[in-house]
Amino acid sequence: MTSVASQRASGRLLGDQLWELLELLELLEPLVPPPPPAKNGRTGRPRVDDRAALVGILFVAEHGIAWKKLPTELGYGSGITCWRRLRAWQEAGVWEELHHAVLEKPGQDGMLDWSRASLDSVSVRAKKGGELTGPNPTDRGKAGTKYHLLVTADGLPLAVAITGANRHDSMLVEPILDGLSPVKGPGRGRPRRQPVKLHADKAYDNKRVRRYLRRRGITARIARIGVDSSERLGRHRWVVERTISWLLAFRRLAIRYDRSAVTITAVATLAVTVICARRLPWNDY
Repeated sequence: MTSVASQRASGRLLGDQLWELLELLELLEPLVPPPPPAKNGRTGRPRVDDRAALVGILFVAEHGIAWKKLPTELGYGSGITCWRRLRAWQEAGVWEELHHAVLEKPGQDGMLDWSRASLDSVSVRAKKGGELTGPNPTDRGKAGTKYHLLVTADGLPLAVAITGANRHDSMLVEPILDGLSPVKGPGRGRPRRQPVKLHADKAYDNKRVRRYLRRRGITARIARIGVDSSERLGRHRWVVERTISWLLAFRRLAIRYDRSAVTITAVATLAVTVICARRLPWNDY
């Protein structure tokens, strides 16, 4: 990989809004698997730099253009190269590791607020159908995808999961919380992997969810159907709605065109990683 200094000098990043992501580029380097070995002493065309590929991927994710329409004159390689790199890194676990690496920094400094977490989802139209889609009950049964997002008390995304739009929200509580990776905190204490409280709306109000949270030692702050107003929890749960709006600012996610589960999962995981990176005071690290 080329140095961060050369990236800055070349001016090939997306713009001022991504200068804070130079640290993200540094975190990527040790996670990327080595390139495939040469065959019969031939390496073929020069390999597109991993940093350039990452920024090309981000360009597509943010602007929502088709992969094939990524302008090669930007210097990020072809869109198909970026697409292949995105998928290869997803299959190698790079995007999840990168998200975890970003969370480790505030975690070790005691800046990751585990006092409460909020869970919510949003459905988007899947124009071309594909994996992890289903008939959207709120969009005349058209093919749709649902993003499930878990955030900290101040809105940092801890996890994102993807299902068909017809999947009930409450079915994702267990897999999302069980799938959280431990995050190191300050000192020598055990890494944290669950919040103290979970805030959610009435879609999550059922006995199975409440039993699960009780078993995990997590206090349920879930609006009860027919009893509580969903607005009652709004003073805490608004942070997840704000983070969802940040997620949908990535136009490749706002309307889904990628048919593959590998591709859409990779884009969503990268998006929440970027959201975390943009919210952190990198100058303190």
